Amino acid sequence: MEDGKLTVRAVERALDIMLCFTGASELTLTEIASRAGLHKSTVHRLLASLEGKGFIMRDGSTDKYRLGYRLWELSANLSKEGDPGVILLPEMERLRDQLGETISLYVQDGLVRVRVQAVQSNHAIRRVAPVGARMPLYVGASSKVLVAFAEPALQEQLLASADWPTGLDKTAFLQQLSDTRRAGFATSVEEREPGAAAVAAPVLDRGGRLVAALAVSGPANRLTLELMQEQAPLIVEAARRMGTMLR
Repeated sequence: MEDGKLTVRAVERALDIMLCFTGASELTLTEIASRAGLHKSTVHRLLASLEGKGFIMRDGSTDKYRLGYRLWELSANLSKEGDPGVILLPEMERLRDQLGETISLYVQDGLVRVRVQAVQSNHAIRRVAPVGARMPLYVGASSKVLVAFAEPALQEQLLASADWPTGLDKTAFLQQLSDTRRAGFATSVEEREPGAAAVAAPVLDRGGRLVAALAVSGPANRLTLELMQEQAPLIVEAARRMGTMLR
């Protein structure tokens, strides 16, 4: 332990390796080392330990690594009670059928947002939303909602973050948050991803606490700003109904 931290470096590094598989099904040793920012020799030793416990598997024919079956054993014991991603899935599917676009549910985790559930659009040309994706909180419709309806401390922490991008106007961002609170929803057009647009509304539980952001996203040439403004009341109402389902 160093500097009084109650963490073990080897454990932190092993977890960093596991997190490399967010958004990737298979990785080589070199790719893992690059993503984790560790020496290949260190990664090789940790992978051997993780493989021995069943958390990592290695394909002998390709020499690539992937997540092991032991993770499925752990995930089977996750409690579904109170999990918004599980509870709200039927409502998300209903909204997808109503609007035709991809529906996502985001939660705040530190200074990022995480997609915890998604229902993909049925359109041939659509925006695919992978569950587990992590995105910054300073850009995008869902980020605006998660920050605008959060405690003021989160806004202060985000604005003071060293990761705040150079050139991104903080005054304009604060105005967007104010507009989001007043309107009850937020929109974005090609803010984070070229060719993509989204509209999001807050999901508040019965106690009025922010739980998640409900987002509708799609190609910007189909999901225009005018259409998002038109559909916003439907999304706000869907988010309100979802909130009544949460304790």
